[in-house]
This record gives sequence, structure tokens and C-alpha cells, in this order.
Amino acid sequence: MLQVEHLTKVYPSGTVALKDVSFTVQDGEFLVVIGLSGSGKSTLLRCINRLIDPTEGRILWDDLDLTKAPPAELRKARRHIGMVFQQFNLVKRSSVLTNVLAGRLGYANPLLSLIGIWPRSDRELALRALERVGIADKVSVRADTLSGGQQQRVGIARTLMQEPKLILADEPVASLDPVLAHSILHYLEQLNREGITVICSLHFLDLVHRYGTRVIGLKEGAKVFEGLPREIDRAKFKEIYGEEAQEVRAATVEEE
Repeated sequence: MLQVEHLTKVYPSGTVALKDVSFTVQDGEFLVVIGLSGSGKSTLLRCINRLIDPTEGRILWDDLDLTKAPPAELRKARRHIGMVFQQFNLVKRSSVLTNVLAGRLGYANPLLSLIGIWPRSDRELALRALERVGIADKVSVRADTLSGGQQQRVGIARTLMQEPKLILADEPVASLDPVLAHSILHYLEQLNREGITVICSLHFLDLVHRYGTRVIGLKEGAKVFEGLPREIDRAKFKEIYGEEAQEVRAATVEEE
């Protein structure tokens, strides 16, 4: 179980990205975080795995306080917290296999991995991960030759190398077309059904309704909604996205 308690993040510039945010995520949930750009979604996910240090508050994961964990304990916990990024975060000039093996760095011998020497078991694990996301045939090609959807599948395969218990997906389909978006979210959904907890930030409500089991809505860093996807009615939509977004949505509905 993940517990976020009174989380606040103020950047050195004075920007308040998160304001006293609290919620709990049960094991096996597919929690979706929604809100406008700049609402704090990315900051929230990056605080959970300590890519960003929160200013105040606590993050408890299976009773470990990630905000106060010493470096050794934090590294151990991060082995099981996968991250899927909007811009894929691949080493473009490296092969697909090399990128996927990078997900094993938390377990590997640092010196051997630095010169590209990996145990046979890790290479076999990487091939199985690529098979799961349907691109085992791309194992030897450079990452920068792949389409956006294929690159994101490499990112998911890299995450699988961590044998994660929790996956944080930071707008993983924002740069993809609708067909590819469903394809990527389908892979995350399958992992969720296998028992991996997923916290995913998304923009589009149709995707929220299709994949989320529960929703957190952020606005200007504050939590303004928590509930089931079907509970986001017109009033809640307006509260999360504002008057202007409400008018756009209403116009779209009328055109349909």
C-alpha cells in the first residue's frame, strides 16, 4: 500500500507545485491522476520515487517512509518502482537490448554493466520483456530508428526488468495517436491485472474511463477530486479543468 500524506513541493523559484496532497493507493489499483498541464501531476509522480524531493509531507510504501529513507534503503525500494516517461528517456544511439538492460542497473554489478557485460539470465529476462510488448524482433536495432509507440514499448520493457511492484507512468501516451495510446495503456492494464500497482497521469477522459479504477484530480497543485471515473460529472469536470475547458467540452458534445 502507498500512502501520500500532506505532500507539498515548492521549487527554489517559489513555484508551489503541490499543496498538501494526501491519498492512499491500495495494492493492485490502476490509479489515474488528471489535471491541466502544470497542475502538479509530474511533480507528484516524481516525488513518489524521489526523483524530486518534496518540501513537506510523507510518502509511505509498505511502511517504509520514502521521504526519510537512507540512500541504501531508497535504492532497494526503487528497484521495485518502475517509471515510464512521456518522452521515453531512451539512449537513442544504443540498441533496444541495451536500453532494456538498463532497467536492471539496480541489481547489476556497476563495473560490469558499465562496459556492457551482463549475466546471461539478465539478457534472457530482457528478451522475454521485449516479447511481452511485441517487439522482440527489434532487439538489435538502434532506439532512434523506432516509432514513438515502439519506443514507449521499449520503455515498458525496461521497467519490467526491475520486476516492479509499482509502476509510475508520467503521461505515457501524450505524444502518441489514439490507436497507439490504447496499445500502450493495454500493456499497462495487463501488468496491472497481474498484480502490479499502476499510477498513471493522463489528459483524456475517455482513457481515464477505460483504464482507471480510481481517479485523483489536481488543480494548481491541490487535490480537488478523488473517486471513481464514473463520478466525474460536468460539475467535477469544471472543478478540475476550469470554466474554459468546460465550455470546450460542452461544445464538443453538442457537435457530436
